[in-house]
Amino acid sequence: MKILVVGGGGREHAIIKKLAESPRAEKIYALPGNGGIGALAQCVAGDPRDLQAVTEFATKQKVDFVVVAPDDPLVLGLVDELHKAGIPCFGPEKKAAVIEGSKVFAKEMMEKYGIPTARYETFEDQEAALQYLKTVKYPVVVKADGLALGKGVIIAADEKEAAAALYGMMTEKRFGSSGSRVVIEEFLTGPEVSVLAFTDGKTMIPMVSSMDHKRALDGDLGPNTGGMGTIAPNPCYTPEIAGICMEKIFLPTMAAMNREGRTFKGCLYFGLMLTAEGPKVIEYNCRFGDPETQVVLPLLTSDLLTIMEAVEEGRLAEVPVEFATGAAACVIIASGGYPGEYQKGCQIGFGDVSRLRDVYVYHAGTKTREDGALVTSGGRVLGVGAVGKDLEEALAKAYRGAKEIRFTGAFYRKDIGQKALRAGK
Repeated sequence: MKILVVGGGGREHAIIKKLAESPRAEKIYALPGNGGIGALAQCVAGDPRDLQAVTEFATKQKVDFVVVAPDDPLVLGLVDELHKAGIPCFGPEKKAAVIEGSKVFAKEMMEKYGIPTARYETFEDQEAALQYLKTVKYPVVVKADGLALGKGVIIAADEKEAAAALYGMMTEKRFGSSGSRVVIEEFLTGPEVSVLAFTDGKTMIPMVSSMDHKRALDGDLGPNTGGMGTIAPNPCYTPEIAGICMEKIFLPTMAAMNREGRTFKGCLYFGLMLTAEGPKVIEYNCRFGDPETQVVLPLLTSDLLTIMEAVEEGRLAEVPVEFATGAAACVIIASGGYPGEYQKGCQIGFGDVSRLRDVYVYHAGTKTREDGALVTSGGRVLGVGAVGKDLEEALAKAYRGAKEIRFTGAFYRKDIGQKALRAGK
């Protein structure tokens, strides 16, 4: 089969690595791919948000199956365009991708169908939002309605910080039209859990749980990022809690989307908070998470291509979806200054990382120069991951790999997985 994976980050590298294990994957294209993905797939220049160009490429190359991985093209309707061209895909259509594309839609749907989430109010008028801030308990969470590269969520400690967040979103248009509407919701406390799930709208199969580390610096300090590291499974996500989530969140979400005429087919991401009152939804994503995918897929023992085809064809219940025991960890190596301004074009040295057993390097922000050297091209540059019999072993291997990698300004958190280790004791 000829497969096209749309996207060019660490998540896409993890997806392509797993797809390449399938005996039916004859040729894989990546649009646009990156410096590391090029070792497994043919990288094709292009913008994933250019729906017409992507569809034309897939048609011209007679691609058999497309995996649309990033949020932007999903929310814009790339799957719809590919379907019109008769090309099977993995990923939700536009009407279903709205579950991530609009936080207002997601919150209203949860309220309508009784899916547990934080209390909230939505606003299009900034003055009304400012008045509301005088009535809430702090800290409070301010969210831009639309997509914002994972940066449209601000935890405000007091009214001044919340007002500044509103100003940035609604007046300065820091996130473009995504901040025209905002959600202001209560701040939840408890362990956070990420759960990715395969669904064809009839069957819901959760994958191994994971724990993301959003803050840039050790001790969960510094600004929010797209994720500085992950571990799987999450020890806070017990079998009892998994059962509650399936009954009260996962299946009700699938049913709600069906009732709304927005059947979701693809990977549905549940960002959960395990509060004193029980699990609650923090957010939905309409695709594989990044960097959660980098620890979940290495544990998948079933054929990913077979699963994805079954999702598209509405027969997910017929195929095995199995995961290995043990654990996985991923440490993100970022450019100095990230998530703010950072330097690009720094040459990367990999040391002896390729010789380390059970260690893998996922490229997120890299490109290949004309002389063949790999250089940095983004804020999150590499994800160094590993699998082990337990989390302690997986983390030791991942950090051993991270120590081998060098480039100007490189930094990574030294405490990935430590909360999980403490929770598991």
